[in-house]
Amino acid sequence: FSREWAAARFRFRPPHSGLAYALEAGKGGTRAILAAVQAHIITYLLFTRETECTHLERLSRVGQWEQGQALATALAETLWAAGGGGRAVVCLVTAPVTMMPHQGYRASSFTERIRLFEFSEKAAAQGFISDHVNCFKGEGSHGVILFLFSLLFSRTLER
Repeated sequence: FSREWAAARFRFRPPHSGLAYALEAGKGGTRAILAAVQAHIITYLLFTRETECTHLERLSRVGQWEQGQALATALAETLWAAGGGGRAVVCLVTAPVTMMPHQGYRASSFTERIRLFEFSEKAAAQGFISDHVNCFKGEGSHGVILFLFSLLFSRTLER
């Protein structure tokens, strides 16, 4: 992955601002993934979550916790759809592993640490993502790459 992909994560605009619902998108190929997730975030904020605000106020009165919930819901919805409505796979990075790469391969110190978590219920996947949402939002988290891997494994390599 390029430097732009490695740095890409799901980062919102400042909470309680006019664009609190919006993901920040840098340059490069990650914009397509961010745009797809952004559509689910807006859908959640406008039509799913319970609030007393009008539709337009729902978008501008979003706090940090609500941003995380919106992101977790959007990621879970997308992974569930990719899995055909029967499964979702979430990829997270675990602690560093010391292993020697096989001959002809170069260790990236990232892919070797990915762990897969499979869910057969959408609510369980969403709860797990909600508990680990910082793994997709944090600086240096490779959040967009983790989500891309999650999409691929949810969809399955055969499909």
